[in-house]
Amino acid sequence: MSGHSKWATTKHKKAAIDAKRGKLFAKLIKNIEVAARTGGPDPAGNPTLFDAIQKAKKTSVPNDNIERAVKRGGGLDGGGVDYQTLMYEGYAPGGVALLVECLTDNKNRAVSEVRLAFSRGGGNMADSGSVSYMFNRKGVVSLPKGEHTEDDLLEVVLDAGAEEINDEGESFEIISEASDVVAVRTALQDAGIDYDSAEAQFVPNIRTEVDLDGARKVLRLIDALEDSDDVQNVYSNLDIPDDVAAQLADDE
Repeated sequence: MSGHSKWATTKHKKAAIDAKRGKLFAKLIKNIEVAARTGGPDPAGNPTLFDAIQKAKKTSVPNDNIERAVKRGGGLDGGGVDYQTLMYEGYAPGGVALLVECLTDNKNRAVSEVRLAFSRGGGNMADSGSVSYMFNRKGVVSLPKGEHTEDDLLEVVLDAGAEEINDEGESFEIISEASDVVAVRTALQDAGIDYDSAEAQFVPNIRTEVDLDGARKVLRLIDALEDSDDVQNVYSNLDIPDDVAAQLADDE
């Protein structure tokens, strides 16, 4: 996993304080609305909603916005939009695999924007199944590094289904089967350990290493895809070596 996730973490933190904050908030709110619509508006009985709210709060989304999203999704105020989940596959420059997850109320707009981003970014969309085999659906719990070591955390979450813990620089990521993600974060909560997010993600099982030029091109394409309001998540098998990540940091 080398430097990829560490770079992504740093990049995410910078994005949270720039002009992309509004778009990030909107996507987190959309997650809450869909979770409430699917599993009901009570977080206590809807783990997906609970985790969506937790992630939004950790990203400083205002409580009023969160409450309104829960009500819309749960049908408590008569509003809300019926979103459709779509997955597109493609390749970035250098053969890096991308999975693009959309949450949209307009399929034609979503695919048009995704195709345009790939085209302008030097990549290309691919047929269904040509990229997805390189990823596994996994539970990912992210938490900041604190007084707990990797071994400490493993003792807490191993019996809950955790498979491995990855050191991502300023944070740890606990990987499990997607079906075990609630048990893992519950184990952390029971132990009084704070976490940032818990959700199912697509985790690559094959990685593609890039040089500095390749990394810049791939990250530009990912940025362009994420700029679409319909794109909820972009997963990649990008592997950025530590020396290249250091050079990228100098670009900022």
